[in-house]
Amino acid sequence: MKSTRIHESKGDQLFNIANYTMLCLFTLTVLYPLIYVISASFSSSAAVISGKVWLWPVDISFQGYEAVFKHKQIWVGFANSMYYAIVGTIFNVIMTLIAAYPLSRKDFYIRNAVMALFVFTMMFGGGLIPNYLLIKSLGMIDSRWALIVPGIMSVMSVIIARTYFQTTIPDELLEAAHLDGCSDYKFLVKIVAPLSGPIIAVLSLFYAVGHWNTYFAALLYLKSPDLYPLQIILRDVLVKNTFDEEVITDVVGAAQREGMRELLKYSLIVVSTIPVLVVYPFIQRHFVKGMMIGSLKG
Repeated sequence: MKSTRIHESKGDQLFNIANYTMLCLFTLTVLYPLIYVISASFSSSAAVISGKVWLWPVDISFQGYEAVFKHKQIWVGFANSMYYAIVGTIFNVIMTLIAAYPLSRKDFYIRNAVMALFVFTMMFGGGLIPNYLLIKSLGMIDSRWALIVPGIMSVMSVIIARTYFQTTIPDELLEAAHLDGCSDYKFLVKIVAPLSGPIIAVLSLFYAVGHWNTYFAALLYLKSPDLYPLQIILRDVLVKNTFDEEVITDVVGAAQREGMRELLKYSLIVVSTIPVLVVYPFIQRHFVKGMMIGSLKG
């Protein structure tokens, strides 16, 4: 049986070799820091501080994770980040759908003017100080709402959702629903939302990851440690190099504090990234489908 493989010219072969080489180098550049962080988190503090960890864990130890989970403030930050991610994402998705669906309707005659106002906010903003004064005047300083309300809707997400509705929800479906006596509100809740699983998954992932990684807004608006998200705790360990000395003493005793601090950094990085890594595989299929459909021009 003759081979049906297309013969490639030397130029194509050279291009493929160069392309695969660059992709392999890029993959290694991305993967190696992740592998190193995970390996360092499972290594002993002495191996980490002496630089013996390169690829695989050295002197496997769980001291870092023991110290992380014994630190009360980390549990508080983890719970706060979960709250911001869940509650904030629910509000974000609801507001995005409410804004995007009317803008996708052809019988909404001022949709272009409203969309222009939305896009205007993407290009121009008041700046840091006016935003802070606004949040302060609304009485949201040092409250959970300071991390939810200001970013309750993303214009880019509205554009993606609007495009999805325009390309996926046919006008004939709306006409049939109106003939059966269905109102616009009921059509959105009972028909549009159930048919929009892929784009809702995309929006949920975008918003949830954004809330989970919230750092600057929390640093700016929050004063009480009981409201800090996990990223602020991570910043205290990575940048300020601060940690509860009693926790370190309880875990390692006479071990070097500096080495334990280094080990705690890697362990905390792994702990802070686990929720996103766990959730993503379950919505990856919807994520790809929603991104491809939502990226088309309607």
